[in-house]
Amino acid sequence: MSIPESDFLPDEGGAERPSKSALKREAHELQKLGQELIELPDTRLAAIPMEEGLLIALKALKKTKSHEGRRRQLQYVGKLMRSANVEPLREAVAAFKLGHALDAVKLHRAERWREELGTDGDAVTRWMQAHPDSDVQRLRSLIRAAQKDAAAAPEQRHGRAWRELFQFIKAELRDDE
Repeated sequence: MSIPESDFLPDEGGAERPSKSALKREAHELQKLGQELIELPDTRLAAIPMEEGLLIALKALKKTKSHEGRRRQLQYVGKLMRSANVEPLREAVAAFKLGHALDAVKLHRAERWREELGTDGDAVTRWMQAHPDSDVQRLRSLIRAAQKDAAAAPEQRHGRAWRELFQFIKAELRDDE
């Protein structure tokens, strides 16, 4: 993290130093990064290049349950991060968040296809144009079962056919990547 030039103050020797507010902002940002790091799975956390002391402190923070203990451990993690290279840590957190966002987008896309296939008769043609390797017979069978399930009385619906159709679509979209 870089401190803006406006946050530098001259000291007694004439050299410039960061203001107290700038140092506090940096410390809070490092603590926030530490909080985001402990949300990563242990396997991802271990794969990030960092000093062993920082990794141990992050693992201890994950295990700490009391509010005050977590606060103190988070401050300690922030202190250790001041001397560490934080760019790989930030990149790891960003990659993890991006992965979750991409997964959500893929699920939304599968849900849209399921709705289209269940309600629009021409959607099967569009699906086959977009995914020519799909098993069209299985797809049509799943669509018919889902439509039949949707036509049943609400207390007789099980939703199994809709789930199976969704799983088929999700698998096909994953294969196309």
